[in-house]
Order: sequence, then C-alpha cells, then structure tokens
Amino acid sequence: MTVHTLDLHFQNTPGLIAAYVIETQSGLLLIETGPGSTLENLRVALREKGLDEKAIRHVFVTHIHLDHAGAAGWWAQQGAQVFCHKQAARHLIDPSRLVESARMVYAERMDSLWGDVLPAPAERVTILADGASVTVGEFAITALDTPGHARHHHAFVIGQTCFTGDVAGMRLPGTDYLSVTAAPPQFDPVSYVNSVDRLTAAGFQKLYLTHFGEVTQVTEHLASYRQRIQAVHEAVLQDHQSGLSDEAIRQRYHDREKALAFAQGLSSADWDRFEMSNATSMCADGVLLAIQRAIHVSA
Repeated sequence: MTVHTLDLHFQNTPGLIAAYVIETQSGLLLIETGPGSTLENLRVALREKGLDEKAIRHVFVTHIHLDHAGAAGWWAQQGAQVFCHKQAARHLIDPSRLVESARMVYAERMDSLWGDVLPAPAERVTILADGASVTVGEFAITALDTPGHARHHHAFVIGQTCFTGDVAGMRLPGTDYLSVTAAPPQFDPVSYVNSVDRLTAAGFQKLYLTHFGEVTQVTEHLASYRQRIQAVHEAVLQDHQSGLSDEAIRQRYHDREKALAFAQGLSSADWDRFEMSNATSMCADGVLLAIQRAIHVSA
C-alpha cells in the first residue's frame, strides 16, 4: 500500500497537519482534508506528487474539528463521497453551528486560521458505524469508534495500518514529546484511555497521526500516550481541588508541559509549533471542563 503524506503547511508552518492519500486500483482515497485555509496547499501537494485530484472520490474524516475536516464540504461539492461518524454528519451537511462556535473562540483570527467551511450535499455524506467497512479498489477501510478526544471520532484502519486522527495524540516529526489533544468540549479521559487500549489490542504495525506523520513503534507510542492522558487529567484535577483559578490552572498546565517538552529535548521553535497547533491553554480548558462536568453529574 502506497501512502502519501501531504504536509498542509498550516499557517505556513511545516509538520503540523497532515492529509493522507492512498493509491488504489479505483483511484485515490483521501484521509483527512485539513481546514479550508490549507485547501490550496493540499491541491498543490497532490500535483507535486503527480496525483490527480479528480481521482479522489472517497474522503474519510476522523472527526469534524476544523483542522481535520474543514475542507470536507469542498471535496463533497466536487463529487467525492465523504465518510464520517454518525454524530459528525449533520455538521458536515450544515456547518453553521460549528462555524458560529469557532468564531466565538477565534474571533478576528477565524478566517485566516480556518478559511471557508463549505456545506457538503447531504447525498455526498455517508455515515459509518463502528466496525463498518468501505471497499475502495483492493482495500477495505474500516471505521473504529474511538471517543475521548471527541465523541464523534473515528480512526480508520486499512490492514495493519491505522489512521488515528487525534486519538493517538500529537507528536511532531523528530521529537519525543507527546502532546495530549484535549480541546474542549468533549475531552473524556475514561473514554480516551479505552480508545487507546482498543488500538493497542489491535496490534497495528503502523499509525499515521494527523499531527503528524508515521509511527512505527506502535506499542511504545500508545503506552506512552495512555500515561500522558492520565497524567494531565490527574494534574488538572489536583489543581482544581486545590482551589486554583481557571487562569492559574492554564498557567500551571502550560508550565508543566513546557518543562516536560524541554526535558525531552524539544527546541524553543518546536515548542512554538506545538502551541500553534495544540495550545496548552485550550487543552487545560478541555481537561478542566471534563472534571467540572464529572463533578456536576456526581453531585
């Protein structure tokens, strides 16, 4: 199987967001579209590899966060079939609520960060259940329901290879630091660990992370990431129980993660790239929201 890793150069920065193209006997299939702001970069990357974008008729998105699926509507409007989790479909067909929520967070930076988010025609969106497969040429692509980062999250499996979206975290090429993708509002540490355990039990030979690239030391990566999920959750829980303010919790999260990253040999430039794509303030908010939600449910 030939997998082409396409670096989308998000915010003119390499190694942050990947899309994956696989050559089949029935054309090309695309896993992850990236945001609308990097659509032209994706199209250029295809041409540079000698690949015809018109041959892409099957698009798979792991979840509908804008860095993963913001350009899915454009591909659907070109005639591609987009495959997704059942809870993601309505947001692909009508992204207005998704865009409105994102605009509240990003304000004047919304358009430059994410670009256009176009609606996908309903007939071009196909829901995949857990364990369902789609055959494209000689390959079967199987969806695995993998909540934790988001409730509407799939990983996609072809043979012994898994395209993980955000469920296996973020690790930039050439670095050892693993950043927990914990954006609000759906971070759930229990579901997250269960999803990582599911990937571990499958015994994959390779992972492809959207953030970023190929992982061949699969068992070690997933074991480390499982520990990281638990560690950030426990640290924020202790901070919350200590009565710290939200801003203090964000700062402590940032300081802990930066210290860990630098201890693992990360450069200042690479730290800035992590912050650009998976900001510690955002992750702290995601973990804290999960803790507050759990306390409310148990009250």
